[in-house]
Amino acid sequence: MFDEAELRRMSPRERVKLMQALAVLDMPRLSSPGSTRRRKLFLLGTIVCCVVLAAQIGVLAVTLPRYYRTGDWHGAWVGFDVALLVTFAITAWAAWRGRQVLIMCLLVLATLLLCDAWFDVSLDLHTSGFMVSLLSALLIEIPLAVIAIIGARRLLRLTIGRIRSREGLTGPVPSLWRIPLFGPEEGALRRDQILPVPPARTSSPPEGLAEEARGGQGSGALR
Repeated sequence: MFDEAELRRMSPRERVKLMQALAVLDMPRLSSPGSTRRRKLFLLGTIVCCVVLAAQIGVLAVTLPRYYRTGDWHGAWVGFDVALLVTFAITAWAAWRGRQVLIMCLLVLATLLLCDAWFDVSLDLHTSGFMVSLLSALLIEIPLAVIAIIGARRLLRLTIGRIRSREGLTGPVPSLWRIPLFGPEEGALRRDQILPVPPARTSSPPEGLAEEARGGQGSGALR
């Protein structure tokens, strides 16, 4: 049992090694016998979807008519705008409550905004409303989508930085392209690195450890 005085006598390297050892001991193991099989099936399904979609793009590029009268133009756009409104509302709620689901909401919001800009501009081409749609896309929809993507990336890096600090890893957070996936596989490269919340104890922890525990809870955006 370490007390605060013993922890203070340790060198920074020794404390880092201790944090890493505790992280490995307390880390929940999420692997299951079918996890590798599910991952392979997912990769196979993704490859099949890419091949089918590429073939469909080629067929549509050749066979689709240049102009087409739609059956329910009103329902299509009203329904899309309703979905966009709901996404905005859920994103605002997640930001207000400080929930991790905000990252997903921001990505969905950015996707819908970019789709809205694309269809507005492409469908209004050679019409009187083209300039309005183009300015709306350039000045409103695309900037909002970029802000949402940047916000999601920042929140994700903050979350990963908190995980790294709990494992005793120092230095800046690497690029998301280089960070291995936190998944159900065993091993150092793919595992859930979030430590479980320790059970409540009757005796109060040392002052330094209590401050670290309060700091580990993070701000509302990381809960």
